[in-house]
Amino acid sequence: MTAYTKFLGAAAALALTAGAALADPAIIFDLGGKFDKSFNEAAYNGAKRWAEETGGTFSEIELSSEAQREQALRRFADAGNNPIVMTGFSFESPLNDVAPDYPDTKFVVIDTVVDQPNVRSVTFRADEGSYLAGVAAATASKSGVVGFIGGMDVPLIRAFACGYVQGVKATDPDAKVIQNMTGTTPAAWNDPVKGAELTKAQIAQGADVVYAAAGGTGAGVLQTAADEGIFSVGVDSNQNYLHPGSVLTSVLKRVDNAVYDAFKAGEDVEMGAFVMGVANGGVDVAVDEYNEPVWTPEIAAAVEAAKKAIVDGSITVHNYEDDDTCPVM
Repeated sequence: MTAYTKFLGAAAALALTAGAALADPAIIFDLGGKFDKSFNEAAYNGAKRWAEETGGTFSEIELSSEAQREQALRRFADAGNNPIVMTGFSFESPLNDVAPDYPDTKFVVIDTVVDQPNVRSVTFRADEGSYLAGVAAATASKSGVVGFIGGMDVPLIRAFACGYVQGVKATDPDAKVIQNMTGTTPAAWNDPVKGAELTKAQIAQGADVVYAAAGGTGAGVLQTAADEGIFSVGVDSNQNYLHPGSVLTSVLKRVDNAVYDAFKAGEDVEMGAFVMGVANGGVDVAVDEYNEPVWTPEIAAAVEAAKKAIVDGSITVHNYEDDDTCPVM
């Protein structure tokens, strides 16, 4: 049974359940909640899979403010949890401050790189997965106009957008890609109403496929796309089931595997920087019973060809995070 951990009171003190052993792993979810049907939920699924397979327990917390990041890290470390996994690039600064104070604790951060001897950094070539989504979107589009809606305007989400546009343009050089970001603060990850508004605005400009890389905000994008009779593309977790026949596909970042592998290794988890992309199964697009009716042979062939080309190196997807530029934006 999972050991739950919660912030309590104004001082945000952590109360650890009695069932949590000192060496239990812990996971800290980013803002937006563990059931965001996207990034955080993928991480939770990996932790849950480990617990179900091993009978082990883990501690967890869902953040409600930026100030809680460092508090959570220190309190889990003080409690003896090991390893401590956290989701999201916003942990970079607090982890750099905390990790040196707990040299015997292993930390695992997802979606950013922290250069400390007791930190494992796992990043994903989200641009490669987004490239595949762009190929699918351009092939499926009837209007020649597709959209992208990002969450918080940060380099990581710009990388999603850049990969997507590259895939679209490689498939249809004349296609138009409309792009919007939801906001510039962490609130942008959990604003489905704004996601719906942006989707309607893009539809009004002709978009018939809209890709959401926006955390919980994406729920509004996918719902509006279904209501308006166009395709959407989900992200991070497989969101095809949310609106069968409307979600064209979902770009998968195997965050679940990153968490599962860290929990399985326990205190022996390997430190250093690890990059997951198409070639090593870290990113992909989802095809299942929910989107098979709209995943035409033409789309399947185009995506498979692009995937093989990325693996063999004949296609190199430009990574926006390397130099903050995109050749096709």
